[in-house]
Amino acid sequence: MTVWGYARVSTLEQNTAAQLAAFRRAGIEQVVEEKRSGVKDRPELEKLLLQLQAGDVLVVYKLDRLARSVSHFVKVFDQLKAKGVGFRSLTEAIETDTPQGRMFLHLLTAFAEFERELIRERCLAGQRAARAAGKTWGRKRVLSDDDAAQAANAWRSGWYTQAVLADMLGVTVACLRDCIHRHERRGRWAGLPT
Repeated sequence: MTVWGYARVSTLEQNTAAQLAAFRRAGIEQVVEEKRSGVKDRPELEKLLLQLQAGDVLVVYKLDRLARSVSHFVKVFDQLKAKGVGFRSLTEAIETDTPQGRMFLHLLTAFAEFERELIRERCLAGQRAARAAGKTWGRKRVLSDDDAAQAANAWRSGWYTQAVLADMLGVTVACLRDCIHRHERRGRWAGLPT
């Protein structure tokens, strides 16, 4: 069993001296330092997570040194739990070996799920408001509504196959089929306003 400390700074101006001192006071000798901002990748943390083995313990000075958000913390903790690695925070006095520590982690998981649901609801509300205001997103349509109508009529006449029409219009067969469905309000376009 090895106890690993993980220290990270938030900005380039900061240093890990306070964290390292706290690890020394706690008797932790194996320490990995990350000198990158929290919004970027954390290669040292990723290497450490791969290196940890069952029975090891990961110790941080504070929770915010480990994770960018509650959901990120839960993701990292799930990795630790799957490997049988313990977790401890020196400042918040959280240990996964105690019932209180496990309860706190379950609460964090619930908050992370709540946070994801709130974000999802806000995104959907924003999309509905944008659609109501006539906004669109994504790539510009390859075929206009008129071109799609003409292609649908030509295909329905029976004189042209979809492959021939697609070649004539310079699009793929899948694109042509989607444009025909859009014109006829079928498939994924069914039920949408004209």
